[in-house]
Amino acid sequence: MTDTPPLALVTGASSGIGFELARQFAERGYDVVIAAEDAAIDVAAESLRRSGAHVRPLRIDLHSANGPEQLYATATEDGRALDAVAFNAGIGRGGDFLSTDLDDELAVIDLNVRSTVRLAKPVVADMAARGSGRLLFTSSIAAMIPGPEQAVYHASKSFVQSFAEALRQELRDKGITVTALLPGPTDTDFFRRAKMLDTRIGRGPKDDPAEVARQGVDALLAGEQKVVAASLPTKVMGLVSRVVPDALKARAGQIISGR
Repeated sequence: MTDTPPLALVTGASSGIGFELARQFAERGYDVVIAAEDAAIDVAAESLRRSGAHVRPLRIDLHSANGPEQLYATATEDGRALDAVAFNAGIGRGGDFLSTDLDDELAVIDLNVRSTVRLAKPVVADMAARGSGRLLFTSSIAAMIPGPEQAVYHASKSFVQSFAEALRQELRDKGITVTALLPGPTDTDFFRRAKMLDTRIGRGPKDDPAEVARQGVDALLAGEQKVVAASLPTKVMGLVSRVVPDALKARAGQIISGR
């Protein structure tokens, strides 16, 4: 008999950081369940399988009324427990709050905040009952900076960051590690979907999602609290954000996010 490989679930895994997180888990011997709402999740699965990984794609909309619960139930329906979960699904919306569409802003909250909490509930309960598990939350450097022109997105990532660090404290004696991944601007489809390609940050240099993911999974497996990834400029931004007053950070954020 051979040992069953550990199982990881990655949300928002059809491209970008999520896809690379799934690749990292697969390369480290995990079987992987990958989830996203779009058909590209099947293409992502085929790409990951070429390396010999066992990959199961699930096309599920986490915005929907029962999406997170459906994802958890489907991912574990064969009786296998989730050894690691990467809460990576997220979207943004650029523009000043006066002019953005309310439904767009609420969609950011629904995916980035509500679906994260709803999926975390059964995941944490199962891991606590077993006394083991690893959780990785994709936060953002945006969690550390007030976000004019992206007010709701930055606020949503502040929630994710606080949530992750609080869970880490609550679960520290239950065999569960919790790690927050804080990327800076990364070369993904985020800025197109957020309608920010014409902004300074959208046109600026970006980190490699593969390196962001590698640093994130390294930190997760080492049991670290958080990691700012991936490039030196992003890490410096994280350090500076700890000491600069919020008012100044907000002004700088408006300049960077402006058109």
